[in-house]
Amino acid sequence: MAKTSVRQRLAAGERCYGTMIFELFTPGLTAILDQVGYDFVVLDMEHSGVGIDTIKTQIACARGLGIEAYVRVPDGHYSTIAPVMDAGAQGIMVPMVETAEQALAIANAVRYRPEGKRGLAFGIAHDRYGSRPPAESMAQANADNLVICLIETRRGVENAAAIVGVPGVDVGWVGHYDLTNDMGITAQFDHPDFFAAVDQVGAACAAAGKAAGILDANPKMLERFSRSGFRVLCFATDVIALKIAYGDGLKMLRGLPGRGN
Repeated sequence: MAKTSVRQRLAAGERCYGTMIFELFTPGLTAILDQVGYDFVVLDMEHSGVGIDTIKTQIACARGLGIEAYVRVPDGHYSTIAPVMDAGAQGIMVPMVETAEQALAIANAVRYRPEGKRGLAFGIAHDRYGSRPPAESMAQANADNLVICLIETRRGVENAAAIVGVPGVDVGWVGHYDLTNDMGITAQFDHPDFFAAVDQVGAACAAAGKAAGILDANPKMLERFSRSGFRVLCFATDVIALKIAYGDGLKMLRGLPGRGN
């Protein structure tokens, strides 16, 4: 039985969980995250510096697992999105989305006609090198592939309702570091203006029947977002999670009884 996609689960009002990768692009990574129970992983191309070959390999390593592989691309141009989707990404995250027009162009690049304008190429990675009828492949991709718009500027917040109201956009995701920086309150995540912006994005997503998303490692921060109705919740990045786990492990080792420090 085919697994219900994250996109379908979110449309049904469920909550889904993920993480983001900046550094540890290894063959076993997606399998480990799948074993832990994550619903999806976002592979970063905006800040990591990795190229399409690395991304294509990571997506291939996730094939056949229960976890979905998404990619954060550097920008929303068709020429940036198309190769990632054809490599088999099951979702796309685009930074600095500020208008409905930008959101529509992103959705069009991901969705096939009649829902979008994605170019056709079949029997390659996104089709798992199979030979399904094109109409079946297109319909399945349109039903399952997730579109995430990063809302991380004041202008983006002001236009949040219009952005997430675009058909084909599934998630409005708060990029909290960039947002606070654009607001002139960099990393002041307890600032009332920041909370007001968060609530505005959350309310816009709820009104449009879309999901709101966030990534952080701070339990109190994640709790605050979940109370605001956010349903796409991500724990840390690989770098942060590794530091947390190894740091906690070292504290445990140093606290063991016996000689030494």
